Amino acid sequence: MTPVLVRQHLPHAGPASHADLGARARDWSEIQERMLVPLYEAVHERLETGPGTRLLSLGCGSGLALVMAASRGAALTGVESSSPARLALARERLLGESRGARARVDVRLTDRLPMERPGGRTSAYTVVTAFEPIGRVAGDTEELTASLAAATPLARRGAPVVLVGWGPPERCATTAVLRVAAKLADQDRGTVRLRPAVRDDLEEVARRAGLRPDGSGRVACPFGYADLHSALRGLLSTGLFDAAVAATDQAQVDKELTEALHPYRRSDGTVWMPNVFRYLIARTP
Repeated sequence: MTPVLVRQHLPHAGPASHADLGARARDWSEIQERMLVPLYEAVHERLETGPGTRLLSLGCGSGLALVMAASRGAALTGVESSSPARLALARERLLGESRGARARVDVRLTDRLPMERPGGRTSAYTVVTAFEPIGRVAGDTEELTASLAAATPLARRGAPVVLVGWGPPERCATTAVLRVAAKLADQDRGTVRLRPAVRDDLEEVARRAGLRPDGSGRVACPFGYADLHSALRGLLSTGLFDAAVAATDQAQVDKELTEALHPYRRSDGTVWMPNVFRYLIARTP
């Protein structure tokens, strides 16, 4: 949720220790991030990501989508400005000692958008991705619009730009769970609000960023967990429950989230929630 759900943390959600943020980033990378693998695969397949691809990933998180692109031979730049802990995990995955020398040349991970404009020794990006789904937090479309507008000059003309949003609420079982976050956070009028997804969110963001919509798709991304404890850790790692914790406390959020997950628990103890995500491919001017 990040923000898959997805949001590492929300403004006004209260302070958290480095240890807490590190543990939550690890939960994100080990439990929650993999829920979007079908989406990453669908996009890489549709765009034919490969050795000729120069990819710019906005909000790259702990880098799973980049690992998948690297396996196809793409050159990568990942930007993760909201979570140093997730960025550190991405560096472990992509720049660790087990990676070869060539991979390190072709991978760049940073906490800010590159400043170099195409020209001379700097090649333009051929693909831009923003895999963090919008459509659940008030203000998330404005943040994405600004990021895309800043990134567009770095890409070649007509390059595909991928935006992602939640599917229709009736096709996303996690919607019921997110109502817990909205209900509890509403007790604190100063927190960021969750909001319902709007059908044309992605197209509106693309147009405001000066991009031209050019096709879309939907991908089933069920959230499956080995047990209730893993489900709690995974969902809380998204940051979408931060405001609820700040408005009440962790114990209250855990209790109500456990109750909301009850319909999705199977007889073997696993938790399974079907979800659909939508992606839009837009083009740079």
